[in-house]
Amino acid sequence: MNKTRAYAAYNATDELKPFVFESDSVKPTDVAIDILYCGICHSDLHSARNDWTSFTQAIYPMVPGHEIVGVVREAGQQVTKFKKGDVVGVGCLVGSCRHCGECNEGLEQFCDGKVFTYNSYLPELGRATYGGYAEHIVVSEDFVLSIPEGMDLAKTAPLLCAGITVYSPLKHWKVQPGDRVGVVGLGGLGHVAVKIAKAMGAYVVVFTTSINKALEAKSLGADEVVISNDEADMATQKSRFSFILSTVAASHDLDPYVALLKRDGVIVFVGLPSENHPSPFMGNFIFGRRSMAGSLIGGIKETQEMLNFCAEHNITADIEMISMKEINVAYQRMLKNDVKYRFVIDMSSL
Repeated sequence: MNKTRAYAAYNATDELKPFVFESDSVKPTDVAIDILYCGICHSDLHSARNDWTSFTQAIYPMVPGHEIVGVVREAGQQVTKFKKGDVVGVGCLVGSCRHCGECNEGLEQFCDGKVFTYNSYLPELGRATYGGYAEHIVVSEDFVLSIPEGMDLAKTAPLLCAGITVYSPLKHWKVQPGDRVGVVGLGGLGHVAVKIAKAMGAYVVVFTTSINKALEAKSLGADEVVISNDEADMATQKSRFSFILSTVAASHDLDPYVALLKRDGVIVFVGLPSENHPSPFMGNFIFGRRSMAGSLIGGIKETQEMLNFCAEHNITADIEMISMKEINVAYQRMLKNDVKYRFVIDMSSL
């Protein structure tokens, strides 16, 4: 069999290093993809460092990467959706059971049998799935996305995770034109959330601890910026939001944000910290009939819908392009929140 070159984490503490594995065979319904670009998600860092042991265990060697854009190299004999030369994407999922209620509703991300793009064990492979920090990937056509024509491919890659992660809750909670939407955090997820919510017609307010990010938020389309560690600034927003999206992946006090919700308002979390948030004061929920919820990426149909929406509204991620050999520096910079706003690997550098 052919060999595929990649970069992998060999354990939770060492830097990522070159790795070579046997390329997967192309089954009749599979698509083989030459990877052009792969975004770096904060969850890549958490997974490689085995930070999420409360619900998953790292499988080493691990090839991270689930924000993949590439070109179809080969399509299996029974593939009907794609052909050689098509520009395609792969997000966080490469499989599911296909027959449960969640799958039937297009919510594969909630299927008990879901297969993540990396760090999911597949018996038929005899190993874990390997992600996008690699030359090639082989994926069932049902989990491959079509990249709309004209999109900047490198800047589109992060939409395969960051884009759908924020688009899905905005759609699910039916954000409408004129709604006041809060976005907590202006990082890889938050900056895309601002763009998408604004394109949906919402009045967007960004909450950040960084005064320096105020002008950046405005340039991305935010209508207001609130410094979240300024009590007086936060007090001006009390009980004004029906929907707040928290993109922050660090443990923090939730009470100040819950107080900003109107009656029946909801705060939705898409950032997953490695340590739990402090328990919020239940009175803030009880006396306002407020709620908190979480949201996990999106299904394949919805991810394609998101890509089409972003193409229509000229939305992509703001990125810093790096070579593969810079991956460990990028990880160190992510730990310091030193990126605007998403790293993307030019896979030709591998």
